[in-house]
Formats: sequence, C-alpha cells, structure tokens
Amino acid sequence: MATVLVAGIIGGEIFALMKMPKVTGWIATGILLRRMALPGMNTTEDPACLDRFLPYMHFVLGFIAFTVGATLYFASLRNTTKRIGYLLLGELLLTPVIVAVLLYFIGPLVPGGEVMTAKPALVLAAIAIAGAPGTTVLVIQEARARGILTRTLLAAIGLIDMIAVAVFVFITTILGDASGWSHALQSVLIQFTVTLAIGGSCGILAILLTRTLVSPAFLGPTMVAAILGAWGFAAGFGTSGGILACTFAGIVVTNVRHDLVRSGEAYLQTIGGALFALFYTFAGMRLDFGLVPQAAALVALYFFARLIGKCASASTAMSLAGVTKNVRGYLGISLLPHGGVAVGLILLISGENSGFSEEVRTLVNTVGLSALAINQLLGPSATRFALERSGEAHKDRARLLDFLQEHRITVGLTGDDREATVRELTSQLYATSKMEVNQEEFIQRVMARDAEHSTCLGNGLMIPHAILEDGEGREIRGVLGISPEGLNFDTPDGRVVHAVLLLATPEVERSRHLQVLSAFATAITRDANLVEQLYHARSPAHAYEILHADKHADINYFLEDAADQAGLRPG
Repeated sequence: MATVLVAGIIGGEIFALMKMPKVTGWIATGILLRRMALPGMNTTEDPACLDRFLPYMHFVLGFIAFTVGATLYFASLRNTTKRIGYLLLGELLLTPVIVAVLLYFIGPLVPGGEVMTAKPALVLAAIAIAGAPGTTVLVIQEARARGILTRTLLAAIGLIDMIAVAVFVFITTILGDASGWSHALQSVLIQFTVTLAIGGSCGILAILLTRTLVSPAFLGPTMVAAILGAWGFAAGFGTSGGILACTFAGIVVTNVRHDLVRSGEAYLQTIGGALFALFYTFAGMRLDFGLVPQAAALVALYFFARLIGKCASASTAMSLAGVTKNVRGYLGISLLPHGGVAVGLILLISGENSGFSEEVRTLVNTVGLSALAINQLLGPSATRFALERSGEAHKDRARLLDFLQEHRITVGLTGDDREATVRELTSQLYATSKMEVNQEEFIQRVMARDAEHSTCLGNGLMIPHAILEDGEGREIRGVLGISPEGLNFDTPDGRVVHAVLLLATPEVERSRHLQVLSAFATAITRDANLVEQLYHARSPAHAYEILHADKHADINYFLEDAADQAGLRPG
C-alpha cells in the first residue's frame, strides 16, 4: 500500500503540472503499476492479489457514497426539483435506450462484434447509466467550481447511480430467470427497501449516539462507524447495494442533523488526499488495458454510445427544465466519468452465479472494463473541461452575494401589499436557512423598519431588512423575489417593484449589509442590461446566473479583492 500510495501521489502531481486532474494521474499510475507486475501485485501470477485490498476500497466507496448522499439536503434543493427530475428521467430512458440500440444494431457490423447480441447489449446499457460520484466531486473540488451546472451535478450524481442499480437489477432479473416484469420490479423494490432501512437505521443510530453518549471530539469517528455499518449490513443481507446503503445513510444524517455531515467530512479531510490517491491508483490497477485490443471496435462503439446517450439525456432534460445554454451544452460532457458502481455491476455479471452464459459474461467484462478504463482516464478531464468552459471553475472564493444561492431565489413573486410580500419571502427564508429568531417577530421587525423609512430604493428595487441581535445569527442571510409583471407599491419614483431582496443581518455583518445595499443600488442605476435581465429572469437558476456572472462582478465581487483594494488585508 505504501508503494502504491507514493506512486499515486507522484503520478497525480505530474498530471497536475500538465494542467490535468490529479485523479486521472492516479488512475494512469495504477494502470502502469499493473503492467510493471511488482512483487505482491502481479495479477498474472496471482489474479486475486488485488482482492486483499477490497475492504479498503469498500470503505472509500462507502465514504464517497455517504458524501454524495449528504449533498441531498432537501432544504437546499428548492428550485432544483424540476431540473433533477427531468435529468433522472432522461438517464432512466434515453441513455440506456440509445446505448442498447447502437450496440445491438451497429455492434455486429464492427470487427469482432459478431458476438454482440441482445443480452450483453441490454446489460451494458444498464451499466452505462452509472456515473462516478467520487471522481466528479473530486474534480469539482479541484476546479473550485460553483454555479448551476456544479449544483446540478452534485445533486444528481448520487441519484443517477441509484437509477443505474435499479435498471441493472430490473434487466438482469428479466434476462437471468425470465420470471417476468412483476418479479423484476419486485427485486428492485426489495433492494431499495432493504438498503434504505439499513442506511437509515445506521444514520439514525449515529445521530442518537451523538445526542446522548458521544462527545464532540468523536463525532467524526461516529460518522465513519455509520459508513462501515451501512456497507457491512448491506453485504451481510446479501444485497448488491453497499453503495446505496451508504448513500441513504448520508441522506438521512444530512436532513436530520446537517452539522454532523461537516464533522465527518472534517474528520477525514486531513487524510482525504491519501485516501483518494490510494483508492484511485488501486482502481487503475484493476483495469486491464490488455483487454482493449481484443474488442477495440466494440469498446469504441460503447464509449461513444454512452457519450451520445449522456449528452442527449442531459440536453433534453435541461431544455425541458428551461435552464440556460451553458448548462444545456456542458452537463452531458460533465457526466462522462464512469466509476465505482459500474465496476461493482460488472463484477456481479462476471460471477459464475450471475445466471448468464460464459460468452455473455466474458463480453460484458471485456467491453465494460475496457471502456471503463478509457472513461476513467478521459472522464475527469471532460468534467474539468465542462466546468471551465461553462465559466464555473475557480468560483468558490467568497463573494458578496454568496448567501443568494438558487434555492433562496424565487420568480413570479406576488403580494397585494408590502406585508404580504414580506411574509411570502420570510417563509422562503425560514425554509432555506436556520434562523434563531421567531418568524413572526422577524416579520414585525422588518415592517417596523420599513414604516420608519421606506425600503423601496426606486427603479423597481425594494430591500426590506431587519437587524439581528447578538445570539440571533453570525452571518447575513437573505432571499430574492422577482416579479416580471411588477408589484404596485407606493414607491419614491412611482415605478412598480420588480425585485424584492429580504435581508436578515447580524450586528457583526453591518458593513457587508451596507455593501449589499450599495452594490444593488449602484447596479440598478448604472447597468440597464443587468436590470432588464434580472427583472425578467425565467427561473431561479437564470437569476442566479445573472447575478453571479463574471460580467456583473461589480455587483457580486470577490470579498478578498474588495479587502485588498481597501487596504484591509496584509500585503
């Protein structure tokens, strides 16, 4: 393990110098180590030599799955339901259908493809749905990305793997025992029910322990125990869903006690680099490039069929959801990475007890793993390319309007009077932020301040706000409501109100509060283009992209840049 870790670190750094993702370097290093056949890692003499590291691989896979599940914080997914729903529907229908059709009809026509029949085509189509949550999260972190595409990726990648497992179980059940559709659906429901019960129980148990017996110093280790328990019980009950169980555990923990997720991630953060470098180098060692020449044409067909399926699925889904061109054009490419779940599904088919003939098992193993190797090498770079070209890379530096994330924006704002509008926005604020002050008391503070001095700034903008006292919050919070038709309030310039920004500002954030007011007031008087776009935003995602676009950096600037200009930072 020491040899593999050191080699992986070096390989990752070399690829980083070439402006490529480190994860690609780790995988490439693993492929090279396999070819070198070092003592104790010679897969030719001992094909099962890498199996001794499976417990480690399973733990990291579980940690990745838990982290992905933890991103599904329902309060923060407001306004993304439509986008994610269409994407999952596309992954359920378009991706496997496109892959299966291309493999079945074109496969037999390519060199060496005469063995491609309906069974391997359908199985490979199900496996094609799976993504690579760990790789994707790692590339996003490495690219320091933030935006609608990034947000969509993080929310969807775990759910896409769930779709892949469901379709795989459904197809293999039908093909394996010919018991019919009802039995296949029953198998899918059993898998998901069992893993949900296991993951949910482990998550709830961890939460109960942290609330009763476990001290704050051991919150992180308790989360690790929840991951190990979820994977172990799932394996013990004979399901193929260790990844599913850990994902469900993450979902439960993040939605019942959100702060615990951060504790678990912080606990492993210090050794995260070592965990992932070792994991992906081992993953590279399990992928044999020697298989590629045997079915090169089929491998190429499968790779491009999956890419076409992903792009068609994402583009169609995002078009239906009405998102901007940036997300529509690059989301499919960013879904290219293929990882842990796909490896697990291929290994399930490769087993003698899978119910398939040796010919089918060999074909799925050869084409699946070979294409997976190519995806593992090209996928991270494809995701990085998509993040760069969409303009979302290097955006995780603190900005003035970071509190205005997509789930804190609404379009189609209504209200017969100011108080009704404030109440509507306050409900959204309390649904998406943890507030220490009573909701009704907060509304009264906002209305009292507005009565004292009108918060309508003119030019269609209104910024009602309240100052929070000590102990009622440490950071500025807010929601933005947009009304394309306009709200007929009593305003200084007689214009209808198109945008209402509701702010909750702690005493310690008064200076930033003034910066927000100044930035918005300046923007609406000087930038007619921004005003026109913002006041007529088609969706919360569209409004988010308008405010966070580089060309509008004057309103949403990097805080550290502002501090530098003001001479507030050393150097």
